Amino acid sequence: MIKFGLLGCGRISKRHSDLLGGNHIEGASLVAVCDSTPARADALAAKFGVPATYEIDDLLARKDIDAVAVLTPSGMHPEHVIACARAGKHVVVEKPMALRLQDADEMIRACDEAGVKMFIVKQNRFNVPIMKAREALESGRFGRLILGTVRVRWCRDQAYYDQDSWRGTWAHDGGVLTNQASHHIDLLEWFFGDVISVHARATTALAKIETEDTAVATLKFRSGALGIIEATTATRPHDLEGSLSILGEKGVVEIAGFAVNQIRHWRFVDETPFDKDVVEKFSVNPPDIYGFGHRAYYQHVVDCLINQRAALVDGLEGRKSLELISALYEGIETGEEVALRFMPRSSRLGGVS
Repeated sequence: MIKFGLLGCGRISKRHSDLLGGNHIEGASLVAVCDSTPARADALAAKFGVPATYEIDDLLARKDIDAVAVLTPSGMHPEHVIACARAGKHVVVEKPMALRLQDADEMIRACDEAGVKMFIVKQNRFNVPIMKAREALESGRFGRLILGTVRVRWCRDQAYYDQDSWRGTWAHDGGVLTNQASHHIDLLEWFFGDVISVHARATTALAKIETEDTAVATLKFRSGALGIIEATTATRPHDLEGSLSILGEKGVVEIAGFAVNQIRHWRFVDETPFDKDVVEKFSVNPPDIYGFGHRAYYQHVVDCLINQRAALVDGLEGRKSLELISALYEGIETGEEVALRFMPRSSRLGGVS
């Protein structure tokens, strides 16, 4: 049994606590929660009948915790992950793993030195439609990849950003690219491979925040394929879609819905019997934007810890999408095409406003 502690009891903690505290993950249990706002910690603790703590040191001092889910603001992830590692706890950290590449490197180093595993939450990789598309990719059904597109058209009104002072700040959150679209950017890179250059534009259209709520970008992949990112939280009045399109010389797949969980198009030049009913079998639009991937994700984490398997998204894999996001911000600031690999000079992400 892998015993988890939750660090951070904000909005996203409901998803994690429901799975761990509700005994929905085989081989895992929730044993304690922690938040610097006592009311938040107390409410979650009462719901699942576990102790509440208000200081990270008190949480990490518990001998019955094997792993900690770090659910704090993104800008605080490095400090908290490193503290967990030094306490000998495995770490599950929400996206993005950090806001600065140097912080990500320090997190990876700390976990390596402590001999603990770090898992970056990229639950959409475990969505069934995504897994089916990945199988098609690995079996060569797409042929040469031509164009990949992700679209995040979600609604985050001012009330959302006003819930916490860190939301929409450069120091602790970032904008739509860093927060809401980071999963989709990860998927685009996972399917299409290394990016060699990007060009990006952004604006703050509706929300009163420091960072962007709307952005577009074009990407060039090492393979020669091109990519497009469209991301906004300025969709009104409700969420519209979170989607991934994969166009290859031998086929096209589009996975849409609110959380890349619904197959919209599935066409290949070389058809198989499986293709005829794939849309019906694997088109499931979840009730909310979180989708169904968290459960499979946590089961993967437990399997890795118990059986000493490699994580699908470890620190190095999580760093890849952070580097791409950092390049997008560099391009937004300079107005120029940005080559990867690079070191940020103008990006404000992770800095003090």
